[in-house]
Amino acid sequence: MSPTVLSSSHGGSMSPLSRSSRLRRLGLVVATGTLAALTAAAPAALAADPQPVGQRAEAAAPDPTSDELSASALQREYEAQQKQAREEAQKQGQAKPQAPKRTYKGRVIAKPYLLLRDKPTRSSRIVGSVEYGEVVNIFCKTEGDNVDGNNRWYLLTDGTWAWGSARYIENIGAAPKWC
Repeated sequence: MSPTVLSSSHGGSMSPLSRSSRLRRLGLVVATGTLAALTAAAPAALAADPQPVGQRAEAAAPDPTSDELSASALQREYEAQQKQAREEAQKQGQAKPQAPKRTYKGRVIAKPYLLLRDKPTRSSRIVGSVEYGEVVNIFCKTEGDNVDGNNRWYLLTDGTWAWGSARYIENIGAAPKWC
């Protein structure tokens, strides 16, 4: 089986919102979704945890196997936000918004290729691969399964959204933001 190389295609018009406004909006949407998930899970968690609130341990990072970190779910959420921003711009008679220009880049250092997955776990479904030496676009990072001492995973946006272990992606420039 030969590895599939993901390609990148970007386009669009200038956004009426500044980059920081778009990033703030994206962060707000992610925080709102997280708050909604926690609110939905709170009754069950309280029933299962008889300890007083002050004695509970710190909240852990999201479970990497949950659908919350599914690359396809994050892609759908991002695309829905972009669609909403385009509709708002059209209502106001402005140009169509463009995806944020700030992308993080990395180079694949896995030989002969890096397997890409649907979730930031080693056991999740393989959705593609990227050859050694390829430069990839990184959307954000999160914690997931430990791969050779590194538990960070990058969400790549080259053609399709998929997770790649940060252990095998060398940053070019600044490290990616947290998802």
